[in-house]
Amino acid sequence: MVEFDDDFRRHLRELFVWRRDVRSFRSEPLPDGAIERLIDTACLSPSVGLSQPWRFVTVDDPARRRAVVGDFKTCNAEALNAYAGERAARYAALKLSGLEQAPCHLAVFADKASDIGHGLGRATMPETTEYSVVAAITAMWLAARAEGIGIGWVSILNPDRIHAILEVPERWKFIAYLCIGYPEAECDQPELAQAKWEYRRDSDEFTLRR
Repeated sequence: MVEFDDDFRRHLRELFVWRRDVRSFRSEPLPDGAIERLIDTACLSPSVGLSQPWRFVTVDDPARRRAVVGDFKTCNAEALNAYAGERAARYAALKLSGLEQAPCHLAVFADKASDIGHGLGRATMPETTEYSVVAAITAMWLAARAEGIGIGWVSILNPDRIHAILEVPERWKFIAYLCIGYPEAECDQPELAQAKWEYRRDSDEFTLRR
């Protein structure tokens, strides 16, 4: 039986604290096999009914990357229009993606029609398919941070256009577009907290006791 001591638990918590959503990357490439290793780690995650619904697409083609960047810029301009006054100015000043810097782009989808797992656990809560993919992304994120690699999740994208750009199967649901590379700087505080967009609240604010 594997046992984890107090030192391990302390380091694990530090890993959680120092995991960041990275938007600024160094230009140097990742070592050969790094992305494949991170995907392998992601696939160790739990999934509903052992359905393993995650589907990963490495985006290397420059034209497809440019199309994704263009979609982000369109969506980001639309999002800015939803704010006004000081909040709009703050939004405009935020750096919300590392798409043009990150050496690696990885799109992640959920295959909702897969028969792996034979539907176990999904009859009453089919959304657990997507939850399983998010769990895999979290595992990858932590594994990357342990190697000094940063990940940024770009959510300001149009799922239909990403489907078209990447030419993936219709049944796949778009979950995440990840920028991956070495971060320009490391910090134990979220960038949005540093920019005074929002602050991290205590867990008591989110916990009910019955």
